[in-house]
Amino acid sequence: MKGLKYTLTGLFFGVIMAKSEAISWYRIQEMFRFQSFHMYGIIGTAVLLGLMAVALIKKFRMKDTQGNPISFPDKNRTWPRYIIGGIIFGLGWALTGACPGPMFVNIGYGYLAMIIIVIGALAGTYLYGTIKDKLPH
Repeated sequence: MKGLKYTLTGLFFGVIMAKSEAISWYRIQEMFRFQSFHMYGIIGTAVLLGLMAVALIKKFRMKDTQGNPISFPDKNRTWPRYIIGGIIFGLGWALTGACPGPMFVNIGYGYLAMIIIVIGALAGTYLYGTIKDKLPH
């Protein structure tokens, strides 16, 4: 029964992504070419909702599913790593036309070529996990 609510949440997320056209390769290319505000509006809305959700979590001292308090520890803000990571993420997003959430939605939508992109993303994540201790952080 616990898995059902996560499945339903994922389905809801997928429907929202599809209906808002956030999974559209054309919309993503328009964004990277600065030809349309559509995706910037979606991303801006997501950022605002995220800020409000974090504020509510902090205000009401919410707990996770195991009853542990949700905390947001301070991060070491070394800007070069965020800039390099953002460039890599943005290049992958621009080349594939999908970021992590929409990759899976596109597969569910029937765009089976996205399986190759998901395999590449998982391989890159695995590679980073194996060499992260050797990288300057």
